[in-house]
Formats: sequence, structure tokens, C-alpha cells
Amino acid sequence: MRKETNRRWWVLGAMGAILGVILLDETVVGVALPTIQKEIGLSDLGAHWVVSIYLLVLAALAGAAGRLGDTIGTRALVVIGLLLFGVSSLAAGFANSGTAIILARALQGVGAAIIFPLSLVLVSMSFEERERGMALGIYGAIGTSFLALGPVVGGLLTDYLSWRWIFWINPPIVLIVALVTWVFWRDPPHRDEPSFDWPGLFLLVGGLALTVFGIMEGPERGWGETDVIGPLVLGVLMLGLLVVMELRVSAPLIAMRLFSNGTFAASNMIVLLAQFVKIATFVFGAMYFQKVSGLSPLMAGVALLPAVVPPVLTATIAGKAADTYGTRIPSLLGVLGTLVGLVAMAVGMAMSTNILVYAGLLFSGIAISFLFVPPQRAVMMAVRPEMQGQAGGIVLSSQLLGGTFGMAICSTTYAMSGSFAAVFWVTAAFSAVILAYAYLALAQNEAPAAGET
Repeated sequence: MRKETNRRWWVLGAMGAILGVILLDETVVGVALPTIQKEIGLSDLGAHWVVSIYLLVLAALAGAAGRLGDTIGTRALVVIGLLLFGVSSLAAGFANSGTAIILARALQGVGAAIIFPLSLVLVSMSFEERERGMALGIYGAIGTSFLALGPVVGGLLTDYLSWRWIFWINPPIVLIVALVTWVFWRDPPHRDEPSFDWPGLFLLVGGLALTVFGIMEGPERGWGETDVIGPLVLGVLMLGLLVVMELRVSAPLIAMRLFSNGTFAASNMIVLLAQFVKIATFVFGAMYFQKVSGLSPLMAGVALLPAVVPPVLTATIAGKAADTYGTRIPSLLGVLGTLVGLVAMAVGMAMSTNILVYAGLLFSGIAISFLFVPPQRAVMMAVRPEMQGQAGGIVLSSQLLGGTFGMAICSTTYAMSGSFAAVFWVTAAFSAVILAYAYLALAQNEAPAAGET
């Protein structure tokens, strides 16, 4: 019994650490982006692709990784993903052109797409239901501790060493986590699965890539151009066909029937919103402090601390609240708090009053954990144990879709308006829509998704 207890805590620590590396990668890149752009000679659009390509690959492949984990087991797959993430991080640090760094970031996205959903699965499967919210809260707290360090670490490395070190710090941590995973994790028995849904993967990757390309390139190429309209239309059609096809195949890449459960669907939308908000905050907030307030990368990182420190404390609180009260109340309060914070940031940027921006960052930072932990818990509890990889892939695909479309929409808003305030008004409006939907869709009591009991 003691050996089993030690094993699960080793797994929890390792998965929290690798989550932290991935979250650290989000915040350090946001702070360093203006410097990378200047040194390599990237346009504004090219700089945004450094962030977007990583998120796009993550979003497109996370569901596939979860499905493969259900099919062939998680241990070897996680270690492969870790090693790929480490090698591509080294390559990103050595990049000397826009093409090289964007390609390296795409490969980082492949590695992270394998790690991200399966780390959640390993934590969820290591703990019993009554302890799962606590475990996910600790997992989130470890990850967000790295997140909290991100802006300052990114600023320090960029100012005093080189932006390249924001990538070179990843490999040592990755190697340690790979060793712990290999030693302490053992895959549970899994059922035989039908063949992998390759058509579904093709439609998902193609649909997302074309849609995001159209949104990102629209302001620069022109919304009326065929090389913008064509990809947008084709991308939306491919995603629509994906939904139809996934409802009909016996072993879908994404189990669309799970979304018939209101709590499952709304929880995924809240997680999507959370990542949208993080992109607006850590990428465009960092750009605002450097381009408008004239701060150095280090001081811009320090300015973002009100948003990144609170989740270190509130992640475990969110987990306990979800165990005690369920999903509805903590999640709705989290979305409402985030909305208030975004409005404060937008008003502060419009009025050039940074005290309001800082207040908004703090309010949003306190609320953001409640957009992650309770909904993640609800999603993982909605399915049978053998569907955990699928559910983990879906919720993390939702999260990463939030980042992908958040980056595309925020980039487009900024390109068209030239206003950072407009970016945060758009994000606040989206938050208000999700708040209304979640209020209607979240059930008082979680129930297993239809067809998965």
C-alpha cells in the first residue's frame, strides 16, 4: 500500500512539473516575443505565428494523443513526447530565421500534444474519485507555480542572457520527468481497440489549419482575397464534415456523443475560454507593457505577476471547492470574476490608467483556476475509466483550441484596430457569452455523458 502511495505521488509530481514546463513556455515566449521579433527580423504577423503554430499543432493533435493512449498505452507514448519536446526546444533556441523557429515551435507542439492530455490522464487514473479534485488541484498548482515564474524568468533571460535560453531551460526538466515516468508508471490493462480514425485526424488537422490561417492572414492579405476566403470556407466545411463523420464511425477520434451531456459540453467551453484569456493576457498584455508603457522585458514580466501568482494559491482551493460543491457554482464564479478582470484591463488600457490594468490582472488571476480545475474534474468524471484518454484529449483540445483561436482573433483584432484595449474588449465579450451558456447548460449534479455510463 505504501509503495502504491509513493508511486502515485511521484507520478503526480512529475506530471505537474511537465505541465509547468509547457505553461512556462507560454509565458516566457510572450514576454520575449518583441525581442525575438527584432533580432530575427520578423513582421508582426510572423511573430504571432511563433505563438500560433505551437498552439495550432497542440490543438490539432491533443485529441489524437489521448486516443492513442487509450489504444496502445501511455508510458512509452509520454516518454516519446517528452524527448521530442526536449529536442525541438533545443532547435528553437538555435534558430536564426523565422522559418527555423516556426518549424521548431511546430515540433514542440507535436511533443506537447502527446504530453499534455496524457499527463492529465496519469494524474486522474492514479487517484480515486474522492481524491481526484485534490490531486488535480495539486497538479494545477505545481504547473501554475512554473507559470508564475514564467514572465520574470523570461524577462531575466531575455535581458541578461538571451531569449534563446527560454527554450534551452526545457531539456533538463524533460529528461528527469521522462525517467520518473518510465520508472514509476505502469499502464493498466486496456481493451482491444478498432483501427485508428485517420480520416478524422485529417479533417481535424486540415480544418483547424485552414481556418486559423484564414483568420490570421485576413488583415494583411485582405478579407476579400481568394487566398483568405478559400481557406476559411474549406476549413469550416472540413470541421463540419468532421462532426458529422465522428457521430457515425464506431471508434471516433473525438467522441462527439459525449457533448450531449450539458455539463461535459459547458465544461469544455469554459476551459476553452480560460486559454483564450491566458493568450490575451500573457501575449498581448506583455506586448502592451513593452510597446505602450515602455517597459523592458523583465519589467513587463514583473507587471504580469498579478495574473500569474494567484493561481499558485487558488488551484488547490478550486479543486477542494469542486469536490465540495460540484462544478456549477465554482465555474460560474470563475467566469464572472474573469469577466470583471478583463473589463477592468480594457478600461485601464483605453484610459492609459495602469492601476486599473493591474487590478484587472489580479482579479483575473484569482479567478482563472476556477475555469480550469472544476471543469476538468467534471469532464474526467463523466466517462468510464477506459475512456479517460479520450476525455483528457477532448478537454485539452478544447483548452488549446481556446489558445489557437484566441491568438488568431486577438491578432486580427489588434491588426485591424491597433488597440490593445480592443483585444481585451473582444475577450471580455466572449467571456460574457460563455457565462450565459454555462449558466444554462451546467447541471446542478454531474451525470455521466450519454452513452458512456
